[in-house]
Amino acid sequence: MRKKRTILPVIVALILFLASQFFIVSQVWRQKDEVFKLRYRSVAREAIDDMMVKDGDSGFDYACFKIDYVSRIHIDNSRLLFSGPDTTGFISAVHTNIAEILTKEQVLSKYLSDRFEKLGLDKDFKYVIFVNDLYLIDFANNFHLYKAPLSEIKEQSSQGNVLVNTFFSEGNNYKIAFDYYIDITNKKRLILREISITLALSFISLLILSAIFAGTLRNYLEEKRLSGLKTDFINNMTHELKTPLSTITVAGKTLKLDEILKDKNRIVDTANLIGKQSVHLNKLINLILEISMWERTQFQTDKKVTDVECLLREISEGFRNGCGEECDFTEKYDLNGAQAEIDILYFTTLINNLLHNAVKYSKGRSRISLEATNENGITISVADNGIGISRSDQKHIFEKFYRVSTGNIHKTKGLGLGLYYVKRIAGAHGGNVIVSSKQGKGSVFIITLPKIINR
Repeated sequence: MRKKRTILPVIVALILFLASQFFIVSQVWRQKDEVFKLRYRSVAREAIDDMMVKDGDSGFDYACFKIDYVSRIHIDNSRLLFSGPDTTGFISAVHTNIAEILTKEQVLSKYLSDRFEKLGLDKDFKYVIFVNDLYLIDFANNFHLYKAPLSEIKEQSSQGNVLVNTFFSEGNNYKIAFDYYIDITNKKRLILREISITLALSFISLLILSAIFAGTLRNYLEEKRLSGLKTDFINNMTHELKTPLSTITVAGKTLKLDEILKDKNRIVDTANLIGKQSVHLNKLINLILEISMWERTQFQTDKKVTDVECLLREISEGFRNGCGEECDFTEKYDLNGAQAEIDILYFTTLINNLLHNAVKYSKGRSRISLEATNENGITISVADNGIGISRSDQKHIFEKFYRVSTGNIHKTKGLGLGLYYVKRIAGAHGGNVIVSSKQGKGSVFIITLPKIINR
């Protein structure tokens, strides 16, 4: 739930940024589109003016002459309307016929194409003509007027086109007003080229902001995770410290009892208990100091050429004596007298941490094996039949203070530092440690060290 609350503001901010960028790009596109239309409209109107000056022709002179002739025919046919009901059909037919004449007989498009090419503009375009008003004039019948309706097609097709000019013409038998539109074939590509810098900057800004958001979110979640780990560490350490302190406190009060003071053996046992818990408490305090030291300084080792098998056997012997009958412990070595530069103290800590973890996280009787081989360097593996580690936890088990848990309950005591030390010690020896595990099936920790020195 908290994660959702964290991510939600980031998503909202990102959406707002995308919306703002979309608005900016759309406004730039709209502005460029208007400039584009204005440029072509200006050039086209200059071309029409030149035509009128040079040739006295707007590009529609022959079309208008033909329309005058056709209008006379339509007027004659219109008298049939008095005996027929299809007035609307007649007007539509007249409108269509006049529009076709304007489209077929005009010469303006060729003139404009040549002018655009000379000026370095895109010469490829489509043209559309819309008849706005059309009147057929019948002087013999006291000016019977027939007005053609506006076409719905105009409202749809004229969007995005460039209105070059509105032409008016009047003859003996007609009056007409029509619009001449051009549609530049590559308009979108040309505008896109012009705003490419704006698009590139918006895209780069989006990438940068996304990277900042991602980095900020990752850092926040990482800080939150580390804070949680430190909180768990403090809680675990507090619990670990309270146990010996409580025992020492109770034991101290016990020594004040008269029946205890009269029994020398019980005094000795209580004193031994206090001493044992004091040693444990001292170890915890030293551990805290050691953590602080590791945070402030580089990890230092005192490496010596060591027989790896002999060292592993010594560690194993100590572990077997401490483990007793609680586990089945087996060893297998194939090192052939291999030697390596090892810090004995830290390396012993590394192996013991893995062995004791194997016992700590086992169900029932532990079965633990320690194996070592000498192939392209030293490879040491510690396998167990424990509870295993989930894939999600495997990514973090070598991190400081991290502890595998079920829900929010840590069933096994610890500070979450054992595997962290293992990783650091292996790295200090120029090696590495990996884990292979499956929940309920156990785990295998594999330590690899650099190429060794053979005898």
